[in-house]
Amino acid sequence: MWTIQSDFYRVLTFSAGGKLVRTIFSTQDGHQHRTLRKPIANLYSMSYIASHEKLVDQTMAHFFRRLDELFVDTDGVCDFGTWIQYFAWDVIGNLTFSKPLGFLERGGDVENITASIVTFFGINAMITQMPWLDYFFFKNPILHKVKKEKASPVVTFAMARANERLEELEKNKEKTIKDRDFLSGFINALSKDPSIPKSALTAWATSNVTAGSDTTSILTRSVFYQLLTHPDKLRCLMDELDQAEREGRLSEYVSWQEAQQLPYLDAVIKEAGRLHPPFGLHLERHVPPEGAVICGAHLPGGTMVGINSWAIHRREDPFGNDADEFRPERWLLCDEAQRRKMGRALMTVSESLLQFLWSSAYTFNLTKSSDCFAPLFLQFGAGRRVCLGKHISILEMYKLIPSIFRRYKLEFAVPDGRSYHVHNRWFVHQTGLDVRFKKRTAGT
Repeated sequence: MWTIQSDFYRVLTFSAGGKLVRTIFSTQDGHQHRTLRKPIANLYSMSYIASHEKLVDQTMAHFFRRLDELFVDTDGVCDFGTWIQYFAWDVIGNLTFSKPLGFLERGGDVENITASIVTFFGINAMITQMPWLDYFFFKNPILHKVKKEKASPVVTFAMARANERLEELEKNKEKTIKDRDFLSGFINALSKDPSIPKSALTAWATSNVTAGSDTTSILTRSVFYQLLTHPDKLRCLMDELDQAEREGRLSEYVSWQEAQQLPYLDAVIKEAGRLHPPFGLHLERHVPPEGAVICGAHLPGGTMVGINSWAIHRREDPFGNDADEFRPERWLLCDEAQRRKMGRALMTVSESLLQFLWSSAYTFNLTKSSDCFAPLFLQFGAGRRVCLGKHISILEMYKLIPSIFRRYKLEFAVPDGRSYHVHNRWFVHQTGLDVRFKKRTAGT
């Protein structure tokens, strides 16, 4: 099949007790990927996520209580970027296990989850480019026998929550598995198909915990940073929110349905994501054995190919000669054809590379050879390897951002946001989004 993934993905596989825990993202085996993905794919549809929106609202209410207690109308400085990630962690906890992971309440790491993931991706950003180092130092079965490896805190945490639920059901066998969260959906999927290995439950839960916060928090930080450094754009967003407020179109916690009626908010999120994609490395694939023609060039079998959104998102075609600037209006002050072109171009790839990444086989039937570029949105991947959790991330951002700005006035704690820094690894994280909060009333 088309997904000849490089050893880049093996490096990003967690381990427990010397055994690899292959997830939907990290497995290189096409059959295993289908086995893991197909039974639960429907759980990640936007309609399913939106039906559990109340769990996000509960987390948002807790988030605002903690901000009120610690930072609002005080001289206290909030490391807002970190707290955004705490919020994202607790959302995925609520959606997956029907209870938050505890980051907001603690105001810090829980069971070393954050620290372990930061270390994991920080090291592996380098190791993925030299995969043999991973096998030699981290996944070497001989070394494992000599020195027992501790299970990843993420895997341990996910397994513990899954086992708690299974024990709960075992104690009360008459209790039905209610459709209350992802974990119940995972268990339902296992019960319906005996051919699915029991280890899939750990893989599914681990995937949710691992990928549940970074992409969301990176994109959300970018939105807040760009708006605070462009007060004229923030004013435009506030005008839109205040008008919607006056017309009674917004709930206390802005709903997904309400957010879809806020075009400037949509433009802001698209533009901030364009300028700061979450991933700093390309997602690698190998050209099939018979080779492939990409943009008129023949690449032999085994050639590694990939695309980097940080470069592609700043192309003047189609974004214009101000492609390096934050200008949400580019999504609004254009005709529908241009808007669609830009939307699909997040991120743009060559037509032949697009077909290579999407194709279900090694056949390339290119009919538009004169057009070397065709658009594709790849913030969350594409095709069969698209990130299942993308709708969770999108729903969180479209709810949290307007809800925050309706409730609070934010300002940088350091003039011009000079404490803000970007760290380019596997994830392109930001630090130093230090702000002060003041309570806001509508229209002020």
